[in-house]
Amino acid sequence: MPRAAVMTGPGAPIEVRELPAPEIEPGGILLETIYSEVCGTDVHLRHGRLAGVPYPIVPGHVSVGWVVETGGRVEDPDGRPIAVGDVVTFHDVHETCQRCWFCRVAGAPNRCPHRKVYGITYGVRDGLLGGWSEAIYLKPGVGVIPLPDGVDARRLIAGGCGLATAIHAVDRAEIRIGDLVAVQGCGPVGLSAAPLALLSGAGLVIVIGGPAGRLEVARSMGADTTVPLDGTSAEERVARVRDLTAGRGTDVTIEATGSPAAIGEGLRMTRDAGRYVVAGQYTDAGETTIHPHEMINRKHLDVRGVWGAGYDHFVRMTGVLARHGDRIGWERTIGREYGLDEMNEALADVEAGRIVKAVVAPNG
Repeated sequence: MPRAAVMTGPGAPIEVRELPAPEIEPGGILLETIYSEVCGTDVHLRHGRLAGVPYPIVPGHVSVGWVVETGGRVEDPDGRPIAVGDVVTFHDVHETCQRCWFCRVAGAPNRCPHRKVYGITYGVRDGLLGGWSEAIYLKPGVGVIPLPDGVDARRLIAGGCGLATAIHAVDRAEIRIGDLVAVQGCGPVGLSAAPLALLSGAGLVIVIGGPAGRLEVARSMGADTTVPLDGTSAEERVARVRDLTAGRGTDVTIEATGSPAAIGEGLRMTRDAGRYVVAGQYTDAGETTIHPHEMINRKHLDVRGVWGAGYDHFVRMTGVLARHGDRIGWERTIGREYGLDEMNEALADVEAGRIVKAVVAPNG
């Protein structure tokens, strides 16, 4: 039976258990896990900050693995068959109904009330449906994506959830050639949003965050300049961004911090009639105070939210990694690989900010 790291409940230590191997349904796929990741969402899961989580769960919502068995013919997005031995990733969101108002009218399946997410809203009783396990079962209908030439498993997981979410955020930002862009935060989403802004034609990309080591990574991945959190006030950071943008502020600001306090600061550093994209508030980290007249209405500001990533963002992620991975170097964000017996330590390291990205290698 495959071993898996199980999160039994909020605040409880991770336990390694043996779980039953799945029965492969027609259209299903069994993967031997190569890598999964420890996302900031997993830290929030540990603290019980997400609603509707059916503990105990096997975390790990973005993963990559070898195909070891299929339930008949399964195809990739181009209609080619998925074969035993292929290295694939998959879209972690599943069971959107394609019948409800959000799926059919709003064109927003990410808000489908029936959606399920690997590693988050599937419980242990549902099977091997999380990446912190030696094997992952892909249910029939899961969106599977073979890794293209030039993208190995390590590069894929280095991009991972952060890159897919950043693609969605940059889409929402509608960055135009020459736009002046600020990215608040230099975790996996922010570090991906910066080079994506450049690829979209930005004329200047500023990254605001910390600690200093992460800002250095941001510059190595393409950021033109960085503004540190340490030793600066919000007013000083806004002033610095305005100094870099002819006093007007940025055309686009992307929030990727997870801190509600960043919102007011980001609204102030964005120019009148600019665009502010909120990508980092995935969990309920509390409230913040803003002045809607001064920060939004009088500025004629366009404020947009981002909720997760779609199958299209995952497919496009593999293309970005194939075309630009050598130059941008997402692998440099990986701080350490962990085994299943080290997941409590991995969560602690991510929560404390000791590393940018923790990677799980369940099979060594």
